[in-house]
Amino acid sequence: MTAAETLVEWGLGLRLDDVPDEARAAALRHLLDGLGCAAAGNGAGAASGKGAAASRKGAAASGKGVRPEEGAWAAVLVAGEMGGPPEATVFGTGRRVGAVAAALANGALVHALDFDDTHARGLVHATAPVLPVAFAVGEETGASGAEVLTAALAGYEAICRLGGAVPHGFHARGLHATSACGPLAAALVASRLYGLAHREAVAALGIAGSMSGGLLEFLNTGASTKQLHPGFAAQAGVLAARLARAGASGPATVVEGEHGLYGALLGRPGVDPFGDLGRGWEVGRITIKPYPACQLLHAAVDAAKVLRGLAAAEEVAEIEAEVHDDAAALVCGAGKERPRTPYAAKFSLAWCVAAMLADGELTARTFARPGRADVCDLAARVRHVPSGHRGPAADQHGRLRALLTDGRRVVAEVARSSGGPGDPRIDRLVTDKARGNGLSERAVDLALRLHELPALDDLLKELSVMEGPM
Repeated sequence: MTAAETLVEWGLGLRLDDVPDEARAAALRHLLDGLGCAAAGNGAGAASGKGAAASRKGAAASGKGVRPEEGAWAAVLVAGEMGGPPEATVFGTGRRVGAVAAALANGALVHALDFDDTHARGLVHATAPVLPVAFAVGEETGASGAEVLTAALAGYEAICRLGGAVPHGFHARGLHATSACGPLAAALVASRLYGLAHREAVAALGIAGSMSGGLLEFLNTGASTKQLHPGFAAQAGVLAARLARAGASGPATVVEGEHGLYGALLGRPGVDPFGDLGRGWEVGRITIKPYPACQLLHAAVDAAKVLRGLAAAEEVAEIEAEVHDDAAALVCGAGKERPRTPYAAKFSLAWCVAAMLADGELTARTFARPGRADVCDLAARVRHVPSGHRGPAADQHGRLRALLTDGRRVVAEVARSSGGPGDPRIDRLVTDKARGNGLSERAVDLALRLHELPALDDLLKELSVMEGPM
């Protein structure tokens, strides 16, 4: 069988009873985290405050004061303009549009603030393409919460393995791994919920592969395209499943073929990431973000929190940060210490380390003023050296060596970034983060009991109280 055929056979046949308790619990945590991230991106969370949607609309109209979540806000507006039959809800608005449009908007909302989870080896944002499809098609088809969860679990395993088979491979070629791998995973989720036959689902993956992509050029301009990438992936998955159901065909060799996902985008045909499906669960290896910034700098920020306990920001003369070479290419370099936009600040290791030292926290509010003199001046005194870490860049240790103004030298380090596999505080992190991002206690409870719900209606009604830009 081809890789796509193997994935589809496993994904369509997956039963929730076959999933270990740990993997099921992890999936529930990640879905809750994604809903909270969407709330924050929609302007309903504590970080943005009431009325943020209206202020963003005014800022966009005047061409001034563009906020980091502008791309997601645009996606929500466009989804409303697309309309369509009332199949699925756009998070935070209470408005139902076509499932394709809802998937686009919700995918962008989950990723709006770069606060959503990351699979370290694959360097993919797993929830951002998976959750919107599971909820949009789940709502459209009247699926139970258990079926939505099972479909999401299949999607999580697909996207993590697709990215993890070529660690940093897509990013090294200037492609966003989430946008490259997300369409195929999204197509699997949609295919299962639509009840497609094996042949149709394989075709859906083949069709979705032609919509894989996602350029990283936004890193050089501060453009909002990255926020849209998971929306594109989610939309592509729903559209591909519908096209396959209507009779369109797609290549079964979409993954490993000569001109398949890896062959065309990376020049590496023949890669098959699905040989161990069901033997180990990647969903348990996804990291929850405690900070709304690029995952590749989180370990350094955690180390900065430790450093803050050893010295005040004004006592620091210079800092040497150990950084993986793959990470340095994205979050370090000339000019990063003085980011021009809030979104650019999220991809500056020096700036984020300096902000943590100055404020003792790194929240959505932190990025509202990327030109802060105190933070930029301290960031200019941060330099990076190779870490020597041989694993994935997103899984490296954090180590800062600081020279203080009195001549003392101190070292602050963490084994890996917080929020990852094995973090004993993960459950508390997820629920506190979801509440802080704007979810009600009832929404948190319903999300964690998704597998018990007869349908998504009650949870979606609870989400509809969030303010949105529609």
